[in-house]
Amino acid sequence: MPGVPLQDIWTDVNPVNSQAREATEYATQKPEALLDRVIRASSNDDDLILDCFCGSGTTATVAEKLGRRWIACDLGRFAINTTRKRLLSIPNVRPFVVQNLGKYERQLWAGVEFGDSNGAHAAARQRAYVEFILKLAQATPLHGYAWLHGVKGGRMVHIGAVDAPVSVGDVTQIAAEFKRAIGTGKDAPKTNGVDVLGWDFAFELNEVAKQQAAAANIQVRFLRIPRDVMDRRAVEQGDIRFFELAALSVEVKTNKRDLLLKLKDFVIPPDDVPEEARKAVKHWSQWIDYWAVDWDNKGDTFHNQWQTYRTRKDKSLQLEITHTCAEAGEYTIVVKVIDILGNDTTKTVKVRVA
Repeated sequence: MPGVPLQDIWTDVNPVNSQAREATEYATQKPEALLDRVIRASSNDDDLILDCFCGSGTTATVAEKLGRRWIACDLGRFAINTTRKRLLSIPNVRPFVVQNLGKYERQLWAGVEFGDSNGAHAAARQRAYVEFILKLAQATPLHGYAWLHGVKGGRMVHIGAVDAPVSVGDVTQIAAEFKRAIGTGKDAPKTNGVDVLGWDFAFELNEVAKQQAAAANIQVRFLRIPRDVMDRRAVEQGDIRFFELAALSVEVKTNKRDLLLKLKDFVIPPDDVPEEARKAVKHWSQWIDYWAVDWDNKGDTFHNQWQTYRTRKDKSLQLEITHTCAEAGEYTIVVKVIDILGNDTTKTVKVRVA
């Protein structure tokens, strides 16, 4: 018998309940059985599956289990972190890349809001963008400087570019202009403080650049420009907050070619954290949801060579890991932490093994 054609209303797939093994506590999670039926019916082995709003990662998870290739996208940091952890829980999961394509969205937004970045209007467009961010940060615009864009509470303010991370070189230029501006007119710095607002920040910037600025007697703070500035409704409601970067402390001990890497401390600026979360955290490690290590970074992308993370069933988190290097020499180790707010913090450590 050929069987009965499947109807277009499916009543035999149950929703994900709170006790289900696959439950992630993600509000819009779909059952794997549903995506299993859809993917089997509409694709073959090694076909490419695209989910533009991946949420908790059900589509990517089922596609991986069924031997399909996949691309999963989402605007939410929490969604990406949930999907990443879920994929890593699959036995023998194939390697995958987590990419941040945020600058392309920002470039499109800036072009619509402030005009094309090419041609004679580039300078006017840049100034409009800077003054827009300064207004949201409640800072007063400054003129006549290249790297100091505003002032707030006696502290100078720099606004990072739309399409490039704030680098150590940028901080060098900011510090140099700050020193030249001291005592030179009505807009001269009143304190030795500088706030640097940026969309993205280069690896290790938070610590290296702070040390560099401190050597020049400048107190620098790094604050992240939130994606909410591109949301007109959030801007109109005044819901924009600029959060200071977190700081990670790591210890590495060597014994011949063996390494012991240990997380020692993780600090999130208290203003960034809801009060109920602050009260619930009794130890710094509770801020961390996931961390991973690239044992031999070559200055390119982060390679996820080891990771540990919390799950629904196991809330504990490993805080140290051992590793044996393949050969003697100098290694650049990069540690990536994702906190419970979904923010990434990285730490770079150079070690030499015999």
